[in-house]
Amino acid sequence: MNQYMDVFIEEGREHLQHLNAKMLELEANPEDLAVVNDIFRSAHTLKGMAGSMGFDVMVDLTHKMENVLDAFRNGQSGVTTVAIDVLFEAVDHLEAMVEQITNGESDMPCVSATVHKLKELENGQPSSEEKSQKQNVTNKGTDISDFERAAVDQAIERGWQVYHIMVTLDEGCLLKAARALMVFNAIEEIGEIIKSEPGTTRLEEGDFDIAFSLLFVTQKDSDTIKGKILNVSEVVSVDLIGIGAGGEEAEKKAVDKNNKSKTSGSKTIRVNLARLDHLLNLFEELIIDRGQLEKISQSMDHTELKESVDKMMRVSNQLQETILNLRMEPIEHVFNRFPRMVRSLSKELNKMVNLVITGADTEIDRTVIDEIGDPIVHLLRNSLDHGIETPQLRRVQGKDEEGKIILRAFHSGNYVYIEIEDDGGGINKETILTKAIEKGVIAEADRQQLSESDIFDLMFASGFSTADYISDISGRGVGLDVVKSKIVSLGGRVTVKSELNEGTTFTIKLPLTLSIINAMMIRVGNESYAIPISSIVETALLRQVKRRHINKREFMTFRNKVIPVIDLCKHLCVPNSSARPVNKGAVIITNNGKGLTALIADELLGHQDIVIKPLGNYLGSVKGISGATITGDGKVALILDCQTIE
Repeated sequence: MNQYMDVFIEEGREHLQHLNAKMLELEANPEDLAVVNDIFRSAHTLKGMAGSMGFDVMVDLTHKMENVLDAFRNGQSGVTTVAIDVLFEAVDHLEAMVEQITNGESDMPCVSATVHKLKELENGQPSSEEKSQKQNVTNKGTDISDFERAAVDQAIERGWQVYHIMVTLDEGCLLKAARALMVFNAIEEIGEIIKSEPGTTRLEEGDFDIAFSLLFVTQKDSDTIKGKILNVSEVVSVDLIGIGAGGEEAEKKAVDKNNKSKTSGSKTIRVNLARLDHLLNLFEELIIDRGQLEKISQSMDHTELKESVDKMMRVSNQLQETILNLRMEPIEHVFNRFPRMVRSLSKELNKMVNLVITGADTEIDRTVIDEIGDPIVHLLRNSLDHGIETPQLRRVQGKDEEGKIILRAFHSGNYVYIEIEDDGGGINKETILTKAIEKGVIAEADRQQLSESDIFDLMFASGFSTADYISDISGRGVGLDVVKSKIVSLGGRVTVKSELNEGTTFTIKLPLTLSIINAMMIRVGNESYAIPISSIVETALLRQVKRRHINKREFMTFRNKVIPVIDLCKHLCVPNSSARPVNKGAVIITNNGKGLTALIADELLGHQDIVIKPLGNYLGSVKGISGATITGDGKVALILDCQTIE
């Protein structure tokens, strides 16, 4: 089964995320029958997947979940907060099992307590035989529960067709349960099964003769349904009868509609990320060769060569955009897990919090997707624990008892922005300054000189915290240095804005991709270096700026601000650094996340797309260098990390 393990893990995680999202939706709308059906379908699919892989504990747990969901569907049990809590507990166990399977662990967690709770939710329900009698479906009519009748009516209102389907298997069929499951999977691609006779439990156990019936809603015609079912081995006959409002006339209209409007659906395939990485690596080599060819073209007076190079530039730019888009994923893959987390923490903290998510369809590189989740989790936990006030305090302050946290994402230029905004108590700047002075982060003399943004930046100092105690959730400031380190490692920045008693907004700025960037190429001595365009604020000629020394350090004035100056020749210990004439060269004003810094180079060589190559483990921690690239002449140029150059 190892060849199917990756597919099981990937699809299993998707179904679990879907379960989390839909159960939150069900809790908000407990009467929404369509949501219950959706949850049941995901749990049922997950059970089938686990059964095929031999994970019996998962099969048993999802089966118990189905029993509870089935009670919801039959109207025999109401959707309560307690029931939702127990179902979430079961999903937590399932998520833990998938992670253990991913890590190659064989010991599954003990779920007996959760199973017992699920069984308790079934207490007082009729026996399976009584339910079967009550839910019996005949060829000429249906005796179904109010829930199922509502689902049928809803389907008819949407213009869908309702069918009673009788499926007969071969008398010699040995794997009846497997064939029934294959029939379910086949038709669930084109519609929704409202109920089965006998029930799903008996079908999965093979506890039926050679025939079973289904109540099915779909937009497809009867021939399509028959074709799907008859493709399953050992199915000998399929009888369909249209029931409810519409009947054959509704079916005919649906078929006519399909004939008139032929639409092609979206076709997608799963591609292993390693294959995309390999494709990108090949393209990176092409970019390097393109740069070399471009340089050769510039040195030769050959019209046809230049035209060919120009065409190759245009085509490769389109290819680059296409390949990078293949790696892009909606950030909803990260955002989807937060509503569940906020729900749990809100109950734990006895707070009322409404999480609003916008821009979940914003796309970002897969490598960033994999890394950005933990920083957002930490910022959200801070907002919940020390941002949003208790309902009682909010009421006293004249606020709505329910606090609001907005999680939004959006594109701007070549960056994606993620904001975590709360309407809580805000951050007291004086408290931050006092704590920073106590911990020796700043001197007392600096108190009056810091701007508001500088004060908030102090929260990201290592070990800094304004909390009087460290809670199990988090203290605002606890671990924010780790948050910033992670974001900086992704080539991003994090900033804070806050108003006391109004709320706080954390803003994360990230590049869309980390593999190919636009950079300014510079010359320092006889060596070439690259500076990411995203880090550059402005450039100027060295002779245009006035420098001065303060406490043995060099500074310059830039837009009414005094900023430090770093001569890259000296800083990087480049040979022949003393050979540069006075005031000859260029100044690059960069933003390192903490403030502005002026870098002095000998010459600006122009900007170009470069491929980032890691330095490896041995050189990976060199301060001031984030990677390397290969230039058009085949030489290696180091990429400067403006975040760590001091």
